[in-house]
Amino acid sequence: MSHGPSFEPKNAAVKWVDTRLPIFSLIHGSLGPGFHAPRNLNYWWNFGSLAGLCLVIQLISGIVLAMHYTPHVDMAFDSVERIMRDVNYGWLIRYMHANGASFFFIAVYIHIFRGLYYGSYKAPREMIWMLGLVIFLLMMATGFMGYVLPWGQMSFWGATVITNLFSAIPVIGEDIVTLLWGGFSVDNPTLNRFFSLHYLLPFVIAGVVILHIWALHIPGSNNPLGVDTKGNQDRLPFHPYYTIKDIFGIGVFLLFFAGFLFYAPNALGHPDNYIPANPMVTPPHIVPEWYYLPFYAILKSFTVNFFWVPAKLWGVLAMFASILLLFFMPWLDSSKVRSAKFRPLFRFFFWILVADIVLLTMAGGRPPEGIWPMLAAVGTVYYFAHFLVILPLLSRFEKTLPLPESISSAITKKSAK
Repeated sequence: MSHGPSFEPKNAAVKWVDTRLPIFSLIHGSLGPGFHAPRNLNYWWNFGSLAGLCLVIQLISGIVLAMHYTPHVDMAFDSVERIMRDVNYGWLIRYMHANGASFFFIAVYIHIFRGLYYGSYKAPREMIWMLGLVIFLLMMATGFMGYVLPWGQMSFWGATVITNLFSAIPVIGEDIVTLLWGGFSVDNPTLNRFFSLHYLLPFVIAGVVILHIWALHIPGSNNPLGVDTKGNQDRLPFHPYYTIKDIFGIGVFLLFFAGFLFYAPNALGHPDNYIPANPMVTPPHIVPEWYYLPFYAILKSFTVNFFWVPAKLWGVLAMFASILLLFFMPWLDSSKVRSAKFRPLFRFFFWILVADIVLLTMAGGRPPEGIWPMLAAVGTVYYFAHFLVILPLLSRFEKTLPLPESISSAITKKSAK
């Protein structure tokens, strides 16, 4: 971690507070001139702060919505409609929360892929990477429970299908499902459990975000070159150089967010969720929200029993393994070079991985018929092959490009050209 000058308050009141509760020193050292970051960070580094902004939007809008929502199967759907129609600006707050979840996942997915491309999971930043993945898992759980709360058709049947997956686990599977349901079917106890946890987990996410930022400030930020900073010539004060960059990024982000909010508020949702939940009518095609589709495709890609193990269990194991695998990235990719800028083969396979995940997203949103099950199976095979076969082989045999001596020398050379 790189520190600038220590904080010396000039205002007597600020000094009095800071000597007793050093909150101003903490801000100065973490987000102000007291914290120095690599001087070559590009706009891909904005998505961490954008994810933080999305979390704040979700927390505030969610607290307001909880004041008007009724977690009961007979009243949940109507309470959401009342929020939309009768609560002052309720439609805006509800659309802000629903679309905010999608934008939160967009920011986090880009943040994760940036980390994969530039090797931000490598030593000494393994803990930052793993805490980020914990945040991602908590987001997935929170988002799923929130999707159930409107108690529309897709909410009810999505909850039924996804919670039933745990029944594939031998011995304890049925007990886990009963615990999640609070009974023997998706009903009022299920809705109450999900509402309670959906309200709680964002605050847990906020706590892990603090740990994530704390872990980041120990080794400092990675950078596009993937080389360690050497002295003050490689660093800049976070404020004002990167705060102004973040503010610009937030402005652009809010333009896109407002565009969806006011002109296409239901573009990222499912129309069946505007139909009240009916346990007697199954939708023709049950799908989760778009940000779960790659993992849903992996789940559906297993259609045949192997070694006397049911296909359903293989699918569940593969779906969870596809996320847990990312925790082992610091060891699966043992190359000493961090950034893909100096790893031509790694960069090539990285973009194949991106295309593969796009394919899985498309396959996850289609009915399991025609060519889509085969494409989902191919995408699943490549996903696991990328992490378990290709990355370890690249770490051993790839010929990397020469690294610059320092960030400042690379910038000087680029300026000279």
